[in-house]
Amino acid sequence: MAETDTVRRPTAEEIERLFVGSAPRHTRGEVASLAGVPPELARRIWRALGFATPADDTPAFTDGDVEALRRVAGMLGGETIDEETVVRMARALGQTTARLAQWQSEIMIGALFDPAEPPGDQELAGAVEATRRLLPDFEALLVHVWRAQLAAAGTRLLAMADVGAETGPGRPSMAVGFADLVSFTQVSRELDEQGLAELVENFEAKTSDVVAGHGARLVKTLGDEVLFTAPTAETAARVALDLVDVLREEGRDVRIGLSYGPVLPAMGDVFGTTVNLAARLTAIARPCTVLVDAGLAEAVEGSPGLLLHRIRRRPARGLGVIQPYVLRRPPEGPA
Repeated sequence: MAETDTVRRPTAEEIERLFVGSAPRHTRGEVASLAGVPPELARRIWRALGFATPADDTPAFTDGDVEALRRVAGMLGGETIDEETVVRMARALGQTTARLAQWQSEIMIGALFDPAEPPGDQELAGAVEATRRLLPDFEALLVHVWRAQLAAAGTRLLAMADVGAETGPGRPSMAVGFADLVSFTQVSRELDEQGLAELVENFEAKTSDVVAGHGARLVKTLGDEVLFTAPTAETAARVALDLVDVLREEGRDVRIGLSYGPVLPAMGDVFGTTVNLAARLTAIARPCTVLVDAGLAEAVEGSPGLLLHRIRRRPARGLGVIQPYVLRRPPEGPA
């Protein structure tokens, strides 16, 4: 009992030192000077990474920050990238890792703490110690997965270049899909906060597994909706049909819209008329139904295991009158 009573609440400084190593000891001007990076560029990089700009005389930067900026200076020393590219890459890194860190923290908190009780000093100290043990493995896994995802992204880019070379530079052709949970607003009113969080996480987990299983890409999640892309129309069609089946097994109905055509990839997202059309098709689809546009229907016509049924033309906001098709699996024959 005496040992438990001596457990001390971890301080913010201890937590910071656990993750970033040495304590902050350099000001803004010092870190830029030591790294050999212009002060204005250093300021832009920190802001792009998502960190507040400290006062000029505040020791807010560590030795690790100096080394990171030195690496930036090294990248700028060649002819491959310029300052604007560095800032854009920093913004991509900052936004992605901020969400990752928050998400992982929430998972750990949920696993280690009782949500009905505020954690005491002993629980907080235990969480810090668990993090200390797991951090090296998490860090190694992060680098490995990042490299593997870069390889997958490169492979997708090659596939899109082969499929959509006729659309011109920067506008590859691909299939875009939206999957939307039916009656989400009504269901969310019937659940408490924990139940709603579990519903959203389960939906995202199931859709992520199906999309990844087909070699497609989950672009983003929006609570009750996900956006995914695939290099070919047939891949997207099979993703959509599997999503309907998997979520129906979970007792959840989903509606899906698919479109195929040129898109504009930017900031890890996709934009353009093809994306808007997929969203409009999702909005008019019935529960447990996949609606596709004429371009995707033409691309998958005759593919085994896919059946198309043309329905009446209808207006789509901002896109005029469109011709939707219902995508289904062929009926199973007698055994």
